[in-house]
Amino acid sequence: MTSPTAHSSDVAGLIRFRSPYSFDDTVHRLLAAFADRGIKVFATIDQQAEALAVGLSMPPTTLILFGNPKAGTPLMLANPQSGVDLPLKALVTESSAGEVDVTMNAGAYIIQRHGLPAELLANLAPVEGLVASVLSVEH
Repeated sequence: MTSPTAHSSDVAGLIRFRSPYSFDDTVHRLLAAFADRGIKVFATIDQQAEALAVGLSMPPTTLILFGNPKAGTPLMLANPQSGVDLPLKALVTESSAGEVDVTMNAGAYIIQRHGLPAELLANLAPVEGLVASVLSVEH
């Protein structure tokens, strides 16, 4: 199985996965994987459509807000301010060259940013593997 490697972004704390799939297929694969694993999708925002609604144009861009309250609530109990980064977010973008990326906060970054106990990383880390798996060529 060929899995995309997470790449650090130009912005601290972000990780980026290159998708071998089309933009729409990438969004659908992520949504299906979340549903299959009982991960709640709180919102899906078509940012390209929102831009068009106000007369602006932008490449295909969708933000997916997702999470599992069983995993996220302990983080917010440890530090309520961590709720600014929860639910988790996956930003799917398509460049003008047709490259599709999924960008998200690294779990380790969220833990460090909010001074959370290191053991709470186990509540966040699996999603990075899930996204990599969803974007693998043979998934």
